[in-house]
Amino acid sequence: MPDPSTRIEHAYEIARGQYAELGVNVDSALERLRQIPVSLQCWQGDDVAGFEGLGNDIGGGLAVTGNYPGGARTPEELRADLELALSLIPGQHRLNLHASYGEFGGKKVDRNELSDEHFQGWIDWAAEQGMGLDFNPTFFAHEKAKDGFTLSHRDEAIRRFWIEHGQACRRIGAEMGKQLGSPCVTNVWIPDGMKDQPIDRRGPRERLTEALDTMFAEQLDSAHNRDAVECKLFGIGSESYVVGSHEFYMGYAISRKKILCLDAGHFHPTEGIADKFSAVMPHIPELLLHVSRGVRWDSDHIVLLTDDLKSISQELVRGDYLDRTHVGLDFFDASVNRVAAWVIGTRCMIKALLLALLEPIELLRRCENEGDYTTRLAMLEELKTFPFGAIWDYYCLSQQVPAGARWLEQIRDYEANVLSQRN
Repeated sequence: MPDPSTRIEHAYEIARGQYAELGVNVDSALERLRQIPVSLQCWQGDDVAGFEGLGNDIGGGLAVTGNYPGGARTPEELRADLELALSLIPGQHRLNLHASYGEFGGKKVDRNELSDEHFQGWIDWAAEQGMGLDFNPTFFAHEKAKDGFTLSHRDEAIRRFWIEHGQACRRIGAEMGKQLGSPCVTNVWIPDGMKDQPIDRRGPRERLTEALDTMFAEQLDSAHNRDAVECKLFGIGSESYVVGSHEFYMGYAISRKKILCLDAGHFHPTEGIADKFSAVMPHIPELLLHVSRGVRWDSDHIVLLTDDLKSISQELVRGDYLDRTHVGLDFFDASVNRVAAWVIGTRCMIKALLLALLEPIELLRRCENEGDYTTRLAMLEELKTFPFGAIWDYYCLSQQVPAGARWLEQIRDYEANVLSQRN
């Protein structure tokens, strides 16, 4: 029986030669891939419950389905789960934290009272892992968000509370970036909207604009913190009107020079986000992606290697947007092993990026510029049967993570010895 690594290396050499015939430098593509961090979402590990002790009623139009055993109950358990997932994913990546995941020592700390001390455990852990952190204020699962409004609330006191929460989170993000030596992207998403037809669409958006301006007024070092705003088409409970729509936040990001966050599940089910990159990039400094998979609605299914995912990665590479784009994941599925969900989704994201990096872009662009659309179409189809899998397996081998589905063995062992003991 030949050594699997020898077989993988042999297949890689053959595949590398085939891509070279099209002018693709596979080694350069892999080196570029190593430099792209994906920000894993902490909330996949515990169904968006967090550690405030408020239970699983997350509200805000969010819903997690499934009851697979073994969800993380403490920061220590969540970090242990993440360490296993990261050990099975090639490359060096990041973690995206929500404010509800602080460590509060059993004390009641309201959202507007948060400080970096509540996240020092996460910062220390990230430093040990050699990874950066991203951050999100948590504008849901709170008594002051029960009626579906936060930063655009008509009650000034409630609005002030959420402004203070956002201000606190920006400072926390800056401290994360400062200590870890890598800018933290602090992303603002709010659930504000109405289930049925509103009479006043203008008022909430004017209040949101003013609240955001106040929240962002404090100047923070961009080497430590980068501000992002996230749009949405609709949500459960906000089917008819979302205050922070795509048009609202696109205008806000352009006028205030903020990062615009595009979530793959936040648009019409038949609408992809890839085409939006080249439309917004001339006008904004950077782009943040929340990559998920919507099935008929914003259901945040685990990311798979679909045509939509490939399109996202292709546009990032073809448009030369990688250096100005932060790639994050945003799915939460409790119907399968939660650690495996991280591994499946993140590996698929990286596979899609690799596929895009292996395209003979210069050849395809030349055909397009010359009006030779026949060759362009033919080459795109021929690429679908190129030996991409051999390149992927070699990349995994070079990053010292399991190739193929062998990573599942470690997941099953962890489930039997760790996750099963949590219930």
